[in-house]
Amino acid sequence: MTAVAEPGLRTEYPFTLPRGYVDEGGTVHREGVLRLATARDELTAHNEPMVRQNSAYLSVFLIMRTVRRLGALAEVDRFVVEHLFASDLAFLQDLYRRVNQRGHTEAEVTCPDCGHEFLVDVAGSP
Repeated sequence: MTAVAEPGLRTEYPFTLPRGYVDEGGTVHREGVLRLATARDELTAHNEPMVRQNSAYLSVFLIMRTVRRLGALAEVDRFVVEHLFASDLAFLQDLYRRVNQRGHTEAEVTCPDCGHEFLVDVAGSP
């Protein structure tokens, strides 16, 4: 049985990586989609032997399970996540946290020149 999202519930978030994943052929993949995590994603990741041995792998498995698309890659597996640039992994960790804990991808920022506060969508434009 496939769950259908209620109207108005956003379950997928497009993003643009700051640097991008570079595959074996030298192609850079920056555009992607992250979906909301489910309880199963969290439980499955916590049960992974690598996560039990090293808690730093928790975010690798959560990102791997929730990134639905990254550029033209057939799938986003552990190898891909482990070979992201550190800035891209940090970006995805922050995006994951924002959409799953706060329900949005916006961050409040302040203009350094005029002091005006406004929201910026950290996921990038859809």
